[in-house]
Amino acid sequence: MKSRIVVLRRWQLAAIALGFVVVAATTWAWERGGEAVTADAMPVGERVIHMVTGEYSTTTKDGQEIEAYRWDPGTVFVNKGENVKLKILGVNGDHHPFLIEGLNIQGVVKKGEETVVSFHASKEGIYRLICLTHPDAGNHGPMIGYIVVD
Repeated sequence: MKSRIVVLRRWQLAAIALGFVVVAATTWAWERGGEAVTADAMPVGERVIHMVTGEYSTTTKDGQEIEAYRWDPGTVFVNKGENVKLKILGVNGDHHPFLIEGLNIQGVVKKGEETVVSFHASKEGIYRLICLTHPDAGNHGPMIGYIVVD
């Protein structure tokens, strides 16, 4: 009999807790004017993405030095509608003048400094972040990053 009372008490406590949750959710929704909250309705803040410049180098068997510069991370995924702030730290290479195709953004990343650019991801697509000093293999690249807006 005693264990049955304990089980009943646990059910009562669970029902009371559930009741508090329902009341709190109802009060919250009522204070918001009854509007439904969806992912699209959530307020959009600013998303900060940290990047760095990097360099890879090696020597081939015949003594030739090879080097390549990269953005790290090389691909960034953002959601359509997000406000994005890229903070790019210059680690390797003296300076990297760049542009982001399709976003009308240009800048320069200098060694030991952080360059910050912001944009609103209003249109889906793939936008290339291109270092103008290292655009292809002939110039120790390609130093091209990708911003994917979905």
